[in-house]
Amino acid sequence: MTSAQPGPGVPTATYRLQLQPAFPFAAAAAAVPYLASLGVSHLHLSPVLEAVPGSAHGYDVVDHACVRAELGGEEGLRALARTAREHGLGLVADIVPNHMAMAPRHNHALWDVLREGPSSPYARWFDIDWEAQGGRMLLPVLGGPVGAERDRLVVDGDVLRYHEHAFPLRAGTEGLPLAEVLDAQWYRLAWWRLARTELNYRRFFSISELIGVRVEDPEVFDATHAKILQLLAEGVLDGLRVDHPDGLADPDGYLARLHEASGGRWTVVEKILADGERLPPSWPVAGTTGYDALRQVDGLFTDRVGAGELLAAYRRFAAPQTDRGGDWAATVRRAAYKVLAHELAAETDRLARVAARLCASSPDLALRDRAPWALRTALVELLVRMRVYRPYASGDAAAVVTEEAAEQARHAFLVPEEAGAVDVVRRLLVEADGAADGELRTRFAQTASALRAKSVEDTAFYRYVPLLSTTEVGGDPGRPGVSPEDFHAYCARVQRDWPLTGTVVSTHDTKRSADVRAALAVLTECPERWARLLAEVTLPEEGVPDGQLAWAAWQTVFGLGPADEERVQGALLKHVREAGLYTSWTEQEPPYEEAVAAFVAVGPCGPPGGRVTAFRKELEPHVRANVLGTALVHLTMPGVPDVYQGTEGEYRTLVDPDNRRPVPFPPEAPGEKDTLTAAALRLRARRPAAFGTTATYTPLPADGPASAHCVAFVRSGEVVTAVTRLSLRLAEAGGWRETRLVLPPGRWADVLTPGREFTGSVRVAEVFERLPVALLERTGAG
Repeated sequence: MTSAQPGPGVPTATYRLQLQPAFPFAAAAAAVPYLASLGVSHLHLSPVLEAVPGSAHGYDVVDHACVRAELGGEEGLRALARTAREHGLGLVADIVPNHMAMAPRHNHALWDVLREGPSSPYARWFDIDWEAQGGRMLLPVLGGPVGAERDRLVVDGDVLRYHEHAFPLRAGTEGLPLAEVLDAQWYRLAWWRLARTELNYRRFFSISELIGVRVEDPEVFDATHAKILQLLAEGVLDGLRVDHPDGLADPDGYLARLHEASGGRWTVVEKILADGERLPPSWPVAGTTGYDALRQVDGLFTDRVGAGELLAAYRRFAAPQTDRGGDWAATVRRAAYKVLAHELAAETDRLARVAARLCASSPDLALRDRAPWALRTALVELLVRMRVYRPYASGDAAAVVTEEAAEQARHAFLVPEEAGAVDVVRRLLVEADGAADGELRTRFAQTASALRAKSVEDTAFYRYVPLLSTTEVGGDPGRPGVSPEDFHAYCARVQRDWPLTGTVVSTHDTKRSADVRAALAVLTECPERWARLLAEVTLPEEGVPDGQLAWAAWQTVFGLGPADEERVQGALLKHVREAGLYTSWTEQEPPYEEAVAAFVAVGPCGPPGGRVTAFRKELEPHVRANVLGTALVHLTMPGVPDVYQGTEGEYRTLVDPDNRRPVPFPPEAPGEKDTLTAAALRLRARRPAAFGTTATYTPLPADGPASAHCVAFVRSGEVVTAVTRLSLRLAEAGGWRETRLVLPPGRWADVLTPGREFTGSVRVAEVFERLPVALLERTGAG
C-alpha cells in the first residue's frame, strides 16, 4: 500500500464548509477564529473553481483555470488562506475531475466543441460518441419536440438562443432557414425526453446537465488540474478531496498521476465501499472520504435484533405494498432493472454496441454470431448483480463479475443456446486484452458505478424504508447494526492500513444528518411501541397515500423533532419522486403528490404529529446517548475526522438542499455537544501522536452484567473513549449495576467534566454519572 505519510499539511481534523454565493471566501475567513478555537487543523472547502453562476454547490465546474469569482476569486481564496495560516489552519479543497457543467455559454471548452465539432482542440476533453446521432452531439435541452419549440429558437448573429440557453453557430450557417441552421450544426437540439435513449455523451450518473471529462488523456489532465496544482505548489492549499473517482475511465492511473503531480499531498477519495469491500491497496491516497466509517458508527448504535422486529412491523403496516420494498435485495434488483431501462438506457445501448462490434470483428470465432439483443441482455443481467460500484484495473474483475452472477444471469434467457452470450460477455470483461476489450471493460465499469449510485442511493434507499437511518451512502439496509466486535475489528484494520483516511458522520450528501439518524436508531430498541403508535396515528380519514410513504413520513418527523412543515414537505416530495413508484421527476403525477402534501400537513405535521413528538421527548435521554456517542466515537476513532459545518452542535437536517444552508459562526446557542466536540478536537490537537500513523487502537472491554452496553477503546495508551450503547435496552435491563471498566495503568482525567479523575477498576455507572459518554486523558502514573 502507498499512502500519504505524516508531514507538513497533513490534517489531524478537518472542518467542511459549503461555499456558495451566500457564503463566499470572505465569510469563511470571518469564521476562521472560531473554527481555529475548535481544534481542527484544516478547513475543508467545497469546490473552489469557476462554476455555473448561482450554483449552491460548485460541482458544476465551467472553467478549471479560474477560482470562482462569485466566491471572491483567486485573491479571495488567497486571503482566506492567509487568514487561516495566521490562526494555524490549512486548507483542503474538493476537486471534480469526472465532469463539467453542460452549460455552453459559460463552459468555453464545450462552446468550442459545439462550434468546431470533432476538429476542436477541446473535443478530446469530452467523452462523445460521434459515430452516433449522425456525427452530431445530442443536446436534450428543449421543453418539447423541436417543432413545438421552433418559435423560441432565435438566431442572433452567430449565436442560436433558446430561453436562457445560447449555442454557437457553425461558421457560415447563420443566414440559412431555421431548419437548415439546425441541421448544419455539430449538435442536435432535442426534446429533453430523448436523453433517456439517444444521448451520445458520457455524463455524471443520469444528469444530462453534467458532461463527463476525459482526464485519462494527459493533455486534458494537465489543462484541468493546472490551477489546483499551482495552488498546492504555492501553499494556498494543503490537500485534496477527489469527487466521484468511480466515474473515471481509469481511476488507478488518474490517482497515480495526481499523486505525482501534487507531490504526494494528503488526498482522500469519495470512494463508496460496499459492505466488506476494501479500498484498492495500490491507490496512492490517504484513504476514503469516510462513508465506510459512517456505516460502522451508525451501526454501533443500532440494535440488530430490534431492526429485524422493526422490519416485520413495517411489512405488516405497509401491506399490500410489501412486495415493493419489504426485501432489500429484491428492492435493489428491481431498482437496477428500472434504472438501466430508463435513466441509463443510452449508456446501456452504447455498452451493447461496443460489445456487438467487438464480437463481430473478433478473430476468435467463438465470439461471433451473437445477437445484439442477447449481448445487451447479458450485460444488463450482469450489471444488476454487481455488489460493488465497479471493478478496477488494480483488482480482479473475476471477483466482481462472478461466476455465481453469470449463472444467475443465464436464467434470463428462454433459449439455453442464447444464454451463451453471458459467457461471452463475462469472458470479455474478465479476460480483456487489447484496446477494444479495454473499451468494453472501461465502459462497463463506468456504467456499473452510475447504476449502483442511481439504483441504490437514489432509488432503493427511497423504496426500502423500515429504518431510514440505514439508508445512507455506504450503508447496507439489509444488514443493519454493527456489533462491538466488528466495530473494533474495523477500527484496528483502519489504523493498520489507512491511518490517515477520512471519517465522516454528516456530509453535504447525507440524506439525514448524524443527529437525525442517531434519533431514528433508538426505534430499533422499541420497535413494538413504534408500530403501535403508528397504527394509532395513521388514520384512513387522513388520506394516507400509501403505507410506505406514511412509515417514512412518521420517521422523518420523529428524527427531525418538532416538525417544520416546509422542510418536511420538501424532503418527502423528493422522497416519492426518487422512489419512482407513483410519481417521478420526469413523469410527475400531480394527484399523488397533492395527496402526499395533504397527508403530511394533517398527519405528521398536524395534531397527530404532536404524539410522535411527545414520544420522541419521552425517549430523549436515549436519543442524547446516541447523539453524543456518535460524535465522540467519530472524533476519536482511527482516521482524520471531518466535521461538517454546524455539526459540532445539535444539527438536525434532511436531504439536500436542506443540509446545505449556511450556518451561523459561532453557533447561536452552544450546548453539550459543542462542548464535547471542542474537547475532543483540542485533545487530538494536543496529543497528535495518539491518533496519527504510529498510534495504536485497543478495545477496552467492560466486565459485568451490562458489559455489552459499554463500548470503549484506548488510543496509544493515552486516551480512553467510552460510550453507552443501546441505552434504552440498558435501562429496561436494570441499568449498569456492578459493571466495571478496568482502565490501563495511570491516572485518568475526565476531559468532558474537569476535576474528575479515575484509576484502576471503576464502576461504569460512576464514569457515566453526568454524561452517557466519557473521554479520559492519561495524566500520569497511577
